[in-house]
Amino acid sequence: MNAWISDRVSAITISAIKEMAMRSARVEGAASLTWGVPSFATPAHIRESVAREMERDPEIGKYSLPDGLAALRAAIADTHARIAGRAVDPDREVMVTAGNIQGLNSLFHVLLDEGDEIILTDPGFASHIQQIQLCGGVPVYWTMDEGRDWALDLDALAGLVTERTKAIVLVSPSNPTGRILREDALRRVAEIARAHDLLILVDDPYSPFVYDHGDAYFNLATLGDAADRIAYLFTFSKAYAMSGWRVGYMVVPEHLKREALKVQDSTIICPPRISQVGALAALTQPPVHLPEFTATLARRRALICERLDRVPHVFSYIEPEGAYYVFPRIVAEHTDSLDFSLSLLDRAKVTVTPGRAFGPAGEHHVRMAFCVEDDTINAAFDRIEAHFGR
Repeated sequence: MNAWISDRVSAITISAIKEMAMRSARVEGAASLTWGVPSFATPAHIRESVAREMERDPEIGKYSLPDGLAALRAAIADTHARIAGRAVDPDREVMVTAGNIQGLNSLFHVLLDEGDEIILTDPGFASHIQQIQLCGGVPVYWTMDEGRDWALDLDALAGLVTERTKAIVLVSPSNPTGRILREDALRRVAEIARAHDLLILVDDPYSPFVYDHGDAYFNLATLGDAADRIAYLFTFSKAYAMSGWRVGYMVVPEHLKREALKVQDSTIICPPRISQVGALAALTQPPVHLPEFTATLARRRALICERLDRVPHVFSYIEPEGAYYVFPRIVAEHTDSLDFSLSLLDRAKVTVTPGRAFGPAGEHHVRMAFCVEDDTINAAFDRIEAHFGR
């Protein structure tokens, strides 16, 4: 039966995030900090808008056009104009996606021939690595500087570029470190990308969630002179607690949209129409939920850091500036991050994600998500304290 399986699929594994979540589901009473699924319900005004449209619109259960509902693309163009300070054409530059993972998957298909390279921050999001490999590409790891609170090492970037390099992927605030990438560094990345004719893929799930360092956040999509080489992707999963709705969007140069549309049409046809209706409600009504979401996450960040402070013999950490993850280094005796994570689940019923899943620099770390309920954070650390002592 192995003869049926392609080498590309055989060579990758399911994301360690999902693998640990599935393992956790089989352990009764496990306290899981592994998956970045917000504990919040989708805001009431979005759910109510969709419920009204389900009664009113007999077309809501049908396909939309492959690039999404026209009204939603228009709302996205208006939103992007506010965010980025430049007008975009909803027909030529905007495409609705089934979340950022699907949007990036389409772009990787567009960009990559066998052996082509994509530069990723290291640590970086685990699924980006898998997607590049699944498309026949090679992830090239750009190591962040842990000694400078996970800052970008700009001196190293140009040396990673080869004739096979197609793009650089950036996430800010970062998953898994919570680092906000600074404006001066991002502007330098844009200069290097232009010098080497590279695309920049801006994966933006977390920009609404910045805490003490909100003034440090800079959206690279605001660089008008770099717009011809930036693909900006936003998902409704985090900021609008719509992870299960599977909806997001990309704003890209016109020629990229034409190619990405081929991939989207041949893989999913279109994002779920009902989810697009929810996204339209999200963009056309005030985000009244966001202050509460952000305040709750800030409180949970303080909680998980306070609990980490009580186990310095197990973990050392850098306080996250945004998103909702902390990425502590394991200082307790261990073999590697996978062995540590499996042992913690087996012996203490606490689920974390092994840092090796996020790139070579992630080894000997774990990722912990603090978007879960306070009780889950406290239960997890009560068990860690009981297991390792105080």
